[in-house]
Amino acid sequence: MRNLWRPFGFGLTLHAAIALITSPRAIAQPPSDFEKVIRPIMERSCWNCHGEAVQLSSLDLRTRDGALEGGARGPAIVPGRADESRLYRVVAGLEQPSMPMEGDTLSDEEVAAVRNWINGGAHWDTGATTTAADALEVLEGEELSPDALAAAREYWAFQLPVQAPLPDNADVPHLENPIDLFLERARRDKGVHAAPRADRATLVRRAYLDLIGLPPTPEEARAFLDDTGPGAWPQLIDRLLASPHYGERWGRHWLDVARYADSSGFEHDRDRPNAWRYRDYVIESFNEDKPYDRFIKEQVAGDELDDASHETRIATGFLRAGPRVLFREKDNPERRHDYLDDVLATIGRGVLGLTVHCARCHDHKFDPIPQRDYYRLQASIFGYVETEYPLLSPEEVDAYVKKNAEIDARQQALQEEISAIEAPYRHRLQLEELRERFPAHVQRAVLKPDDQRTPGEKLLAVQVLSVGVDQEQVDAALTPEDSARRQALNNRREALENERPEKPAMAEIVTDGDYRYAPDGFGDEIVGCPECRVGPDEPGSFLHEGPGRYEAPPSYFLIRGDPFSKGSLMSPGFVSVATYDDPPTEIQRPDGRTSGRRLALAEWLVSPSNPLTARVMVNRIWHHHFGRGIVATLDNFGKVGERPSHPELLDWLAVEFMKRGFRIKEMHRLMMTSEAYQMASTFEDATSRERDPANHYLWKYRPHRLEAEIVRDSIMAASGSIDLTIGGPPVFPYVPQEILASQAHGTWRNQPDGPDAWRRSVYVYRRRSLGFPFFDTFDLPDQNVTAAARNVSTVPTQALTLLNNPFVLRQARRFAERLEKEIPDGVADLVNARVDRAFRIALARPPTQEEAAIARELIERGSLIDLTHVMLNLNEFLYLR
Repeated sequence: MRNLWRPFGFGLTLHAAIALITSPRAIAQPPSDFEKVIRPIMERSCWNCHGEAVQLSSLDLRTRDGALEGGARGPAIVPGRADESRLYRVVAGLEQPSMPMEGDTLSDEEVAAVRNWINGGAHWDTGATTTAADALEVLEGEELSPDALAAAREYWAFQLPVQAPLPDNADVPHLENPIDLFLERARRDKGVHAAPRADRATLVRRAYLDLIGLPPTPEEARAFLDDTGPGAWPQLIDRLLASPHYGERWGRHWLDVARYADSSGFEHDRDRPNAWRYRDYVIESFNEDKPYDRFIKEQVAGDELDDASHETRIATGFLRAGPRVLFREKDNPERRHDYLDDVLATIGRGVLGLTVHCARCHDHKFDPIPQRDYYRLQASIFGYVETEYPLLSPEEVDAYVKKNAEIDARQQALQEEISAIEAPYRHRLQLEELRERFPAHVQRAVLKPDDQRTPGEKLLAVQVLSVGVDQEQVDAALTPEDSARRQALNNRREALENERPEKPAMAEIVTDGDYRYAPDGFGDEIVGCPECRVGPDEPGSFLHEGPGRYEAPPSYFLIRGDPFSKGSLMSPGFVSVATYDDPPTEIQRPDGRTSGRRLALAEWLVSPSNPLTARVMVNRIWHHHFGRGIVATLDNFGKVGERPSHPELLDWLAVEFMKRGFRIKEMHRLMMTSEAYQMASTFEDATSRERDPANHYLWKYRPHRLEAEIVRDSIMAASGSIDLTIGGPPVFPYVPQEILASQAHGTWRNQPDGPDAWRRSVYVYRRRSLGFPFFDTFDLPDQNVTAAARNVSTVPTQALTLLNNPFVLRQARRFAERLEKEIPDGVADLVNARVDRAFRIALARPPTQEEAAIARELIERGSLIDLTHVMLNLNEFLYLR
């Protein structure tokens, strides 16, 4: 019942309303005059949403009859009884949501006036409500005026980035990297002093963990320490960037942005068996250093590119990676707009660094993003549908789709014959159940013809009839003759199923289509809302099959964001304040199968004339290298976000990123070869600490804790048990059965804690309703929304996990076994040799004398496992330093 729980529109605080209700003064007042008192309230607070232009929730408050008839939630007024009138209750805050939804709330005196007017009989005069201009403004939404647009672009994030001249290095000739020149000038202005370089053992571990998420082996660390040539550091960076494990590390950062998971989320949390192909696409894209502008185009419009391929279609999994209910979708058409909002929120925060989704129901409260911009962006993606795509040649795809469509049509015809056989039995059983279970007035409402029912009876009939009849009852009621006829039809349906071609490897993709003709999905066999199932009058299909060119389904401005309160038809467009020149909003596709709107959106996103996209990405790269972005709020460059600590440096990097072809690996080289990246993290300077306690000006390297996945990977790398196979379906590390049993739905194919599950953590199954407990302990982000940066907490459960978790204990034992194998019995000075090896494996350095003494005592009083377990618990092991 799609409108059952939707509000109509008004507001006052609850405590004020209660005070008014119990006030003798309020009770004693005479009935309020409509023309002088009530009409001004209606004009200001009611008729914008329930007047001539708009009737949210089917409620029209222009006349007394309209208020008496009410809307989706029944009558708005009960003359003589204000306490039973919904109009009064919502303006008084006695029911939620309080009204009006926008604008000034009613004063205490106005609420009392409404109460007295209704108690006095709610007498009403007629008259004009909104003007035509007001109505048009509501239906279409406002645009930014030229003056407002110019003023909005004075804010730093909406100005096109430019490269300022590099600061002079005459006083610091040893600084050659442009990054260092900008940072040093800011340090001098602040009066802070830069730390010296970190030692080379620290640097090699920093580089390995930062770029590939694995600690260096003792041999890899020794090779770097022994290479004292001037090019050793940049050569190390190049080797790590060439590693296939680089994409696993940096692809994981993007998967946070893409809100990637292997399940759908919500109550049923259904498995997405092919979602991992998108994960592997991301990893491979980072490994091959795919230009970031191309990377974005493929994910937003990979099916619309001139050179579209399996890879680019898989890339569109970005758009559908968010949570989906995937149950009884046809009974809940409003979900379509929730999914569109998820996509726009992800593009907005993840690519543009803007909370554009805040303009869904009203103009953005802080940033210059009118609601009209939101719905123009929505029109750009409105044609998108989520479907599967066979990973076959184009000719094989066409044949596969054609054959399945033919079988579907024949099965559908047989199903209609089966339904016709069952229909009279269902009807009779439903009437019998109606008479047995429901009182007489309910029976009368259901048995009336629909056109004779009152609104309340219609709602009641829909609720009762949606209950349906169990299939078992229908089966038992069928006559032998009808049962035989149905069985014969079912046999033919099953025989047709055997004619289907074998299902090939499939990709979960996005393309253009018409969601209104979507095939039945999980749970759609249950008809809970018949009115929701009414499709458009014109013929159509889920995916465009011709003839002619594809046309996107109509997309409307939604008044107050209400899917059932449509305003004007919208055409595609972008965020006005970030749109320079006049970019196309559609790019016609030669095959005519899609609209080209998403391709136009993708081109705008990565255009050099877009002031946001390059800034957002270089800031994100900076954050992962330095522990804090130049703009600390990575996904909000708007007015409530942080201002950049080094605005000229950010702009210089953004332009440089574009100049270098949007190559992310170029940015790694530039940032990691700076002196800033190579600074020590243990440096202390009292003046610097006093003047910049948060280290915003980077006077020393900022240590930061490794993410959950890298903690687990580092533990397995230290023990020598990690499986470094690249790509493929996910693994399911062991989760205690009592945790799995706590939820009725969702997939987790538990694997024993052993080699089959000891793959890199990026390959662990991502279940939305149940995060892998080890990851949750170490701040796995919410997998339902885009996450540019992870929360970092320090809580007792983290220490307890590292001390007691069976996985950690098993890895500590394997770490000890590795030491025994690499430093076997009989080696001279055995204990010291194993202690030294343990430190070099876990921390990429030898122990200090004090550490060695403590480690020897630990082994002698306990065991080698005690030492390895302690090593996995060290702060230095868990932090990038």
